[in-house]
Amino acid sequence: MPHRTIHLFRKGLRLHDHPALLAALESSEVVYPVYILDRKFMTSVMHIGALRWHFLLQSLENLQKNLSRLGSHLLVIQGEYEPILRDHVQKWNITQVTLDAEMEPFYKEMEANIRCLGEELGFEVLSVVGHSLYDTKRILDLNDGTPPLTYKRFLHILSLLGDPEVPVRNLTAEDFQRCKPPDLELAECYRVPLPADLKIPPESISPWRGGETEGLQRLEQHLADQGWVASFTKPRTIPNSLLPSTTGLSPYFSMGCVSVRTFFYRLSNIYAQAKHHSLPPVSLQGQLLWREFFYTVASATPNFTKMAGNPICLQISWYEDAERLHKWKTAQTGFPWIDAIMTQLRQEGWIHHLARHAAACFLTRGDLWISWEEGMKVFEELLLDADYSINAGNWMWLSASAFFHQYTRIFCPVRFGKRTDPEGQYIRKYLPVLKNFPSKYIYEPWTASEEEQKQAGCIIGKDYPFPMVDHKEASNHNLQLMKHVREEQYRTAQLTRDDTDDPMEMKLKRDHSEENVTKAKTARMTEQT
Repeated sequence: MPHRTIHLFRKGLRLHDHPALLAALESSEVVYPVYILDRKFMTSVMHIGALRWHFLLQSLENLQKNLSRLGSHLLVIQGEYEPILRDHVQKWNITQVTLDAEMEPFYKEMEANIRCLGEELGFEVLSVVGHSLYDTKRILDLNDGTPPLTYKRFLHILSLLGDPEVPVRNLTAEDFQRCKPPDLELAECYRVPLPADLKIPPESISPWRGGETEGLQRLEQHLADQGWVASFTKPRTIPNSLLPSTTGLSPYFSMGCVSVRTFFYRLSNIYAQAKHHSLPPVSLQGQLLWREFFYTVASATPNFTKMAGNPICLQISWYEDAERLHKWKTAQTGFPWIDAIMTQLRQEGWIHHLARHAAACFLTRGDLWISWEEGMKVFEELLLDADYSINAGNWMWLSASAFFHQYTRIFCPVRFGKRTDPEGQYIRKYLPVLKNFPSKYIYEPWTASEEEQKQAGCIIGKDYPFPMVDHKEASNHNLQLMKHVREEQYRTAQLTRDDTDDPMEMKLKRDHSEENVTKAKTARMTEQT
């Protein structure tokens, strides 16, 4: 018998390449497309801020329009998952619930609870992988049940798996015509709320607008320049360009407005026609595989978003300093390059990946020695593309707590930005208080004379703060702290280390090996005695 189905949208807010929704339409006589807007869950578990709320509501509004064009309706029901499902399963005589399979612990728990409810109320549950390139369980199985902890090992496992599943076909009006849509009265009752309905602050100036339509337009715009796609290498993009020098698609992937499998195979077609193209890890496909790497490791690592209880993360005695953390978060560090980055993040919800590197390094191992967990929480709130796996993975990486081992490389909060933007246009845009400083002072305004500061209309220490730390002194001190941590926790550090690393790390390995040899000789001598 055909099912009466609720299709639950969680992250996959799109109609293209949506295998769970396609399965629902092919097996049902009635399909109710539902998004449960659990405000408590979104704020206390997902920790989304105002910009992400706007992006989410725009994405839901766009999904509603696209469903309407095909003869259906999106039903946005506010409240908690279990009572809403319990009520509507019984009210609508539901026999099946379909949804995207997700790997985050809170989504896994949600799916487990839905399955328990299904056993109680008598409906089937179908979850299908659609948010990632691969089913992470298959990767774990091929790696003896554990996650591959280095990108090199991960790529090896993928070479055994082969290419990802190809995207499923696009949905059509005919697909929806075979199924009875929800009544129009229901759509009126369960409309997409406005930001004002949820008491969300007015929209900021973010250049990103949520939704599948916007995401696909951005995708086509970038894929039209096939030369740029083929030659793209991530390290060569500009961290302080006034417009994104990367694709800017990450918010759409994070919310599931654009399918990563669609992007992957569109890139494959372009690469196949190019004489030469960049390769992972720096190519565009390489960036998708980095995403997949963090998804896989996060799916099978306890406490992935925390330091304590996280088996792959160095246990570091970070400083607890609420005042310094607040200055970093609110763009009051006194380093214009860092403060411009944090201002752009707060205003627009997006910053270039190298700008993220600089801000994260400054907070953690570079200057302030504050825990990566604190920075992760700020990014989780402010970034449009915040993602459980990628956010935590990158913060562990940038703080040299896992994955990254060339920890002697520390971003200078003055020289780094100056290299790609010597005139300081990026700083002038996001920190207008400094816009009148001559270029030679724009990255270090405290070095200007009092008269030059007056001419620029900005007195350092009054209109803009002095640097909160001496970078050279702080970074040298922190470097020694990190060296000591890695010597003490050598085995943990090695868990996520590839074969190729810097001489300092190789020296630590030699020292550790020599120490083990000495211990072994001593043990043998003791046994003989």
